[in-house]
Amino acid sequence: MDWSVSAPGHRSTRSLTSRRTFRYGIIALAVAAMLLAYIVTVVTRANAAETLLSQGKPTTASSAESAATPASSATDGNTGTRWSSAFAVPQWLQVDLGSAQQISRVALNWEAAYATAFTIQTSNDAANWTSIYSTTSGAGGNVSLSVTGNGRYVRLNATAKATQYGISLWEFQVFGGSPTTPGSCGTANAAQGKPASASSTENAGTPASSAFDGNNGTRWSSAASDPQWLQVDLQSVQTICGVTLNWEAAYATAFSIQTSTDGTNWATIYTTAAGTGGTQNLNVTGNGRYVRMNGTARATQWGYSLWEFQVRVTGVPSTTNDTPSSPSQSPSNPGNAVLLSYNKPAVASTFQNDSNCNPCTADKAFDNDPASRWATSPTNGWVDPGWIYVDLGAQAHITQVILQWDPAYAVAYQIQTSNDATNWTSIYSTTTGKGFKETLNVNGNGRYVRMYGTQRSNGYGYSLWEFKVYGTGGNPVQPPAPPADPIFPATNLVWSDEFNTGTNVDTSKWHVDPGTGQNGEIQYYSNLANTSIQGGSLVIEARKETAGGRDYTSGRINTSTSFTTQYGRVEARIKVPKGNGLWPAFWMMGADFLQGRPWPYNGEIDIMEILGKSTTDVYSTLHAPAYNGGGGYGQKLTTVDLSQDYHVYSVEWDSKHMTFRVDNQVILVANKDTVETTRGPWVYDHQFYIILNLAVGGDFPGPIDASTPFPSRMYVDYVRVYK
Repeated sequence: MDWSVSAPGHRSTRSLTSRRTFRYGIIALAVAAMLLAYIVTVVTRANAAETLLSQGKPTTASSAESAATPASSATDGNTGTRWSSAFAVPQWLQVDLGSAQQISRVALNWEAAYATAFTIQTSNDAANWTSIYSTTSGAGGNVSLSVTGNGRYVRLNATAKATQYGISLWEFQVFGGSPTTPGSCGTANAAQGKPASASSTENAGTPASSAFDGNNGTRWSSAASDPQWLQVDLQSVQTICGVTLNWEAAYATAFSIQTSTDGTNWATIYTTAAGTGGTQNLNVTGNGRYVRMNGTARATQWGYSLWEFQVRVTGVPSTTNDTPSSPSQSPSNPGNAVLLSYNKPAVASTFQNDSNCNPCTADKAFDNDPASRWATSPTNGWVDPGWIYVDLGAQAHITQVILQWDPAYAVAYQIQTSNDATNWTSIYSTTTGKGFKETLNVNGNGRYVRMYGTQRSNGYGYSLWEFKVYGTGGNPVQPPAPPADPIFPATNLVWSDEFNTGTNVDTSKWHVDPGTGQNGEIQYYSNLANTSIQGGSLVIEARKETAGGRDYTSGRINTSTSFTTQYGRVEARIKVPKGNGLWPAFWMMGADFLQGRPWPYNGEIDIMEILGKSTTDVYSTLHAPAYNGGGGYGQKLTTVDLSQDYHVYSVEWDSKHMTFRVDNQVILVANKDTVETTRGPWVYDHQFYIILNLAVGGDFPGPIDASTPFPSRMYVDYVRVYK
């Protein structure tokens, strides 16, 4: 069944359908493989001041692989562009500094096609050359070479290459200077208070921002897996000369420091495989707006953790954003901006209203509901241009726009403002839109704000789950206040069932949910016949017997009529059965399912799923409109045989993240910002209820066979919710 487009087939306001098919579908980070492909040589530079002489200067080469890789790309200060040569040696690249200069250092940022043998040469006439450095054992990566020489022209002359291709450089930097030259390495922390982001966080109390707050008593910590990264946006391109890492006990043994001008293409300026933790003061050389620590090997069983991550730059750190219309790496709102667009009138070029999207009108992009959306009409709206605008109710100053795209996103679009909804002024423009969540820091004025799309990403139209406008002025409507985030570890027990009394489930706490399942399951869920209380545990028993037109029976219960929760720690102590085709689960469904919102728009949180054929594996998964069924956002953890004893399965859940564990082992950390920027809307900020069941057969666990034991039992010692 294609769960991405259809709701469960059996549903009522009092009865819960079965669980959804899951396949592990989390997007993995791929940067580690790239980093390990290089051996990086780092030469600690002298403290004498120096000046970058080559950036933007006339640059020529012996050849270029194509028009897309010219010589000038190696001296443009952009680590996302490169020069590459024809597939032969020798090859050379030279820069004209404009006048004779004292040369003190040359930095080479090699692409994978590097030179194994090369010289650095200087000249005053571009005809007669003097060698100031030579090697026959180049290893690629980032190389910083201390040299001594004079000349107007500086050339790299390569005579042997490492690959069957030519040679290629992301950047070729020439430095010169003396102690009297401006540009010495500063002592101030250029990263303090700047927007920060990370691949993951251990919990809401250890966010990325804590590594850049100047407070040695707060820290960032990651999920317990490799690789992980932490980055800061300096908000303008800076010359990076030093990094200080103040590690907590959970430090990195292998990591790199990287810089980027666009937050996408990264250059390595330091690397080690022998990190020792503590406080590390690193002298580095690089340029970029973004600085990142990328960890590839941990020293402990935990994740990575930094009390502080400091960045030093040459000169006085700039606080001016030189690209004010570029997407921010932080979702925080600047200044005293507030949400201006909530529940405001909206107009669009067209909208969809049919069985596939009912309704997808313009107002759905401004309702603060991440599971509803606007989409252009399939009959006349799958064309360019396509647009949607909101009436803020009064003149406003716009400082930020957040777009949460459906897969039908805009590659090229503008954000425009207007005072009359007729004459529009562009305050942001791009031709390289990537979809998912785009956070745009902008500067404009107007009563109306419009997304004007001019190039679609695919053959469909345009579609937005959310279009949020922040700023000052306007006539804002305050959205409903969310509940406060719990502080973990949460200790206030708000609901529980210890299963210590009676002979069967307490129907004042649990709704028994009879019926058939989905996903190819072969059991019939009975009404109390397959549940009981024995020895202080709930027992859910799967049997080989005929009922409801099926040859097997089992049990399924939920708290839909008695208890729901938004946020907190939800845990259960469970012993699972072993056997091919068995499928025990502990999970939650969005309570709006009971009011008719179809799956997966209500959201699903699978705290634990285990397959009886492999009881050393436990799965935790999230399902939402943009990622569900086999494409759910989840993770598998391989551990001990979970059928041999009771284990505690839990989720710690707040407005920013969820951390799933079995006992004390982390299965998955799902961060709201990461999910929104890589998979789709986060639809979990509302009430959910709890489900326990034992399925038989199905698409995920596979079929039963002659070895599957019947009866088979799932034991639940307790279920508890803390806030």
